[in-house]
Amino acid sequence: MHGPAMSGWLLTALCGVTGAYCLLRTRSETGEGRRTARAEALMGFGMAAMAVPAAVVTPPVWGWAVYAVLFGAASLRTLWFSRRSTHHLHHLVGSSAMVYMALTMAPGGGGAHSGHTGHDVAVTAGGIPLLTGLLLAYYAVYVLRSGARLIPVATTAGGGGGPVGSGWGTWPELALACRLTMGIAMFAMLLTL
Repeated sequence: MHGPAMSGWLLTALCGVTGAYCLLRTRSETGEGRRTARAEALMGFGMAAMAVPAAVVTPPVWGWAVYAVLFGAASLRTLWFSRRSTHHLHHLVGSSAMVYMALTMAPGGGGAHSGHTGHDVAVTAGGIPLLTGLLLAYYAVYVLRSGARLIPVATTAGGGGGPVGSGWGTWPELALACRLTMGIAMFAMLLTL
């Protein structure tokens, strides 16, 4: 179908660009900021890979297990670092949601993604409805909250936006825009379960 393939490619491009920007941010950040930028880059690239339309590139059966293991490890790492910052709790939810989507989208994994499997799983398509609903609610609130935080930063940045004399990788409104973009993308991916 043309619609889902087009939206899949748009989501892939958006998440890929966001992941690339977050990776570039690691060069200008230090300490906690660098760790956050790396986690966001991993999330962006992982979401981009998951969003590639299956009509073009059919993911291998073992690919979903790789996603689950990769984001499971990221969840454990984020759980460790969540002792220091509450922002890591958002990364924990995101990594766990990626594990959940990978397990749900896997063939025979309890669910079917409309574009990623060749067979119908009518009874359990979408994973666990309550968990999917809770994740959708979380990301809806996160997107609205991030969007509201972005508006004051953009209006108070003055003329050129961002700090004077610094690289574009340190602009706080771009980091917020990336977080907003990934939240919207995660919401869209959860809707397709």
